[in-house]
Amino acid sequence: MSDALQSLLDLLDPERIEEDIYRGHSRSAVVPRVFGGQVAAQALVAAGRTVPADRFAHSLHAYFLRTGDPGAPIVYNVDRLRDGRSFTTRRVVAVQHGKPIFTLSASFQTYEEGLEHQAPMPPAPDPATLPTGEERLRSYPHLPADTVERFLEARAAVDLRYVDDPPFGDFGSPREPHSQVWFRTNGKLADDPLLHVVLATYVSDMTLLDSVLLAHGRGGWAVGDVVGASLDHAMWFHRPFRADEWLLYDQESPSTSGGRGLGQARIYTQDGRLALSVIQEGVVRVPREH
Repeated sequence: MSDALQSLLDLLDPERIEEDIYRGHSRSAVVPRVFGGQVAAQALVAAGRTVPADRFAHSLHAYFLRTGDPGAPIVYNVDRLRDGRSFTTRRVVAVQHGKPIFTLSASFQTYEEGLEHQAPMPPAPDPATLPTGEERLRSYPHLPADTVERFLEARAAVDLRYVDDPPFGDFGSPREPHSQVWFRTNGKLADDPLLHVVLATYVSDMTLLDSVLLAHGRGGWAVGDVVGASLDHAMWFHRPFRADEWLLYDQESPSTSGGRGLGQARIYTQDGRLALSVIQEGVVRVPREH
């Protein structure tokens, strides 16, 4: 396991400080605020630790309420809303400086046999044929060196490979609002199913709004031509998967309006099984000229 991955696992392991109360910390991100994927992942860990081991996360719905302060701890309060025969529901409120910054509702279910169907996996190149994230980032001379280093530091625990140029790599002309990335952790993980769900939750917030930017030829927060932040985030976990094996993140944007952009995506295992569905809306504003 790489040092970066171990550091990420430590970050996503909030401390239990009282019954149903946990405390997490933050680290540097691409932008000077707490990374949304980190808060969602820590909240899901807190929820999952109050659930029987034979119940697996099948969905989460979250709202980002306030900008997180990376210099202060985050307290996660877990409410045990329901413990049914098949389903368990938890609500988590993340608090900083006495105010809620994030809420998450998560549902867990015991394993059941049932009807099966899925959308087919779209075409995508083998991830082994694609440039690594570092190779691609360092190939763009227009990106400031400090921006590249922040990206690399923030994503060091994850092998994330774009199929085509990301918004910040080739911008100025609108493109189809569709983006694909392959990702996996930089190292093997334990077999705990919650751990793999948590890592996928963390990564899911990295690129989901890329397709919004592509539709308008914008490079995004990396080049300063838009201001953005996550508003809400929803995920459905359909089938078992491993976050340390290649996953295809197929993303698109059906709409942008009112200063908000919507991204939706499906995540497939390399052998074609639909593992997750994701939807996120975010603020996407063009900075005003003064």
